[in-house]
Amino acid sequence: MELMGDRARFDTASCPAVHDVDETTRKAAEQGDRAAQSKFGVALLRDGELEGAEAMLRSAALAGDRAAANNLGVLLQQRGNTAEAAEWWRTAAVAGSAAAAHALGRHHRERGDEPAADYWLRQAAESGHLLGAYALADLLDHRGEAGAEEWFRAAAERGHREAAYRVGVLLLNSRRGKAGAGAGSAPGGARDRREAEAERWFRQAAARGHRLAALRLGTLLEERGDLREAGRWYLIAANDGEPRAACALGFLLRDAGNEEAAEQWWRTAAEAGDGNAANALGALCADRGQLQAAERWYHAALDAGDPNGAFNLGLLCAGQGRTAQAESWYRRAAYAGHIEAANALAVLLLQRGDAQSAEPWFSKAAEGGSVDGAFNLGILYAGRRDQRAAEDWYARAAAAGHPEAALQVAVTMLNAGDAAGAEEQLRRAAEGGSVEGAFRLADMLEREDPELEARSGPDTIGFGGGRDVLGAASRARAGRAFGRAVGSGAGAPGAETGAGDGAEGRVDGDGEALESGSAPPAEVPEYERWYRSAAERGHRRAQVRLGMCEAGRGDVVEAAHWYRTAAEAGSSHGAFNLGLLLAREGAEPEAAIWWERAADAGHGRAALRLALLAARRGELTEGRHWCERAQDLGPAEVAGRAERLWEALRTGLSA
Repeated sequence: MELMGDRARFDTASCPAVHDVDETTRKAAEQGDRAAQSKFGVALLRDGELEGAEAMLRSAALAGDRAAANNLGVLLQQRGNTAEAAEWWRTAAVAGSAAAAHALGRHHRERGDEPAADYWLRQAAESGHLLGAYALADLLDHRGEAGAEEWFRAAAERGHREAAYRVGVLLLNSRRGKAGAGAGSAPGGARDRREAEAERWFRQAAARGHRLAALRLGTLLEERGDLREAGRWYLIAANDGEPRAACALGFLLRDAGNEEAAEQWWRTAAEAGDGNAANALGALCADRGQLQAAERWYHAALDAGDPNGAFNLGLLCAGQGRTAQAESWYRRAAYAGHIEAANALAVLLLQRGDAQSAEPWFSKAAEGGSVDGAFNLGILYAGRRDQRAAEDWYARAAAAGHPEAALQVAVTMLNAGDAAGAEEQLRRAAEGGSVEGAFRLADMLEREDPELEARSGPDTIGFGGGRDVLGAASRARAGRAFGRAVGSGAGAPGAETGAGDGAEGRVDGDGEALESGSAPPAEVPEYERWYRSAAERGHRRAQVRLGMCEAGRGDVVEAAHWYRTAAEAGSSHGAFNLGLLLAREGAEPEAAIWWERAADAGHGRAALRLALLAARRGELTEGRHWCERAQDLGPAEVAGRAERLWEALRTGLSA
């Protein structure tokens, strides 16, 4: 059996070649001396004289020589007479030949008689037979029985390189957990010790030319961050013909910036049948715009049995607008068990309005471990107003690290009044890359800042209409998450979250942004760091809030930068606050331009500002227009002031 690694061998200890056999031994053999016949028979075997060898060995075996019986069995096996070979092995094994017990055990295993194989291999192993120890360990490992590691170790300690490799594999499997046991099933220290021991065994096997051990060793070293030595072992294994090592080496080189060398190793691996390397070449060609070449390599990956090839073909077709072909490839990959293909197929079906067909594929993806599938399934249930099911899938996706799902869990906790739990989930969302999560975390932390009320004053207008708005806003944003087949689901950067934007700025009764004039704090508050994180990734509301933080420190230039950035991206609040800064600096005409942009976007305070400007210039018709606009836009306090302003203008006009 190929799996067992070592075939039955001739017992040739202390047996010379024919030309080295002395005359005395020859004569003794011819005269029927069994020891001489056994020795001379092996010498004939070495010279390829099989007929003469069989005659000598058979004669010695019949006379009771156990080494001859074993060697006769091996010879008969090689000539295809396995039944008689087994009988001679049994004779030798009963007489105490460990080599024959090993050969007989292998014979029984090859025929499916595992109990008999276990008996004879154990006899060989317990007699100190190296190959018997390895074969017994292999049988026990195959059957999932205890003792495999012990016997692999016994063989490995005597120099058996395959056994050394298998010990390392068993140690890693016990570290990571087998058959559904989690990786955390053993304490961290124990896992580290077993990994270190596995590394030692892999090194021993790799040093003796075991290419799979070199590959495993390279993988361990790469996981540990020792990329240089990992690359060395990958190179050794790749040069020895291991395509997976060539593929892994390609990824190391790609990550190091050497794309040309990476391509060469991927091509070597792909041409040797490695599907992962073929997929890597396909992605490389796709990035270069070489779509036909990419398609060829994805087909090669699929032909190598890698379902990622079908998934990538689906992505390629979808990117070209070939929806029917994309669906076909997604289905093929999904039926092969590719969970992200199942999610992508569900997204495709949902985009064309077939929610009923999409649901089972989302479920297949989610239950198979797709974080995006679980998140999208949550959105699907939320759209059906099945909030309990939606929350369950959001929670599962959040626990698996999906940042937008963590944001949705935070929404639920806020609505339930669990501020502490919501803050924890918002941190997960923000730290996982959610732009909206970073903004919402900053908003929550700022609200909790004990100095906020002192800075803002009694007339401060809230940030978005209260905490209950977070749920509706986030749900509206999450509804736009469909359409991403894969990825983190971070959403469109800079999106303002629907109703409840309210007045962005902290403003006093006259609509002016407050500037405390205090000295810069010794340390930037945490909420400001999160505002900056979101702002730098295009979140308009975060850009306005960050501008307010800068203005509060008196840094007008930096505040203007963020207000302008938000305004140019379409934020009415950014435009309004930028206008306030410009007016303070004496650039009232430019301020009016930004206020008009804000007012046209529905900002009532900007309309009121324009009405005041018109009144000061005596442009009563324009003043009336902006007063009416401010009354329409609100809020109530602004509408009241606009109404009083128009009354004053009309009274002045009548007088």
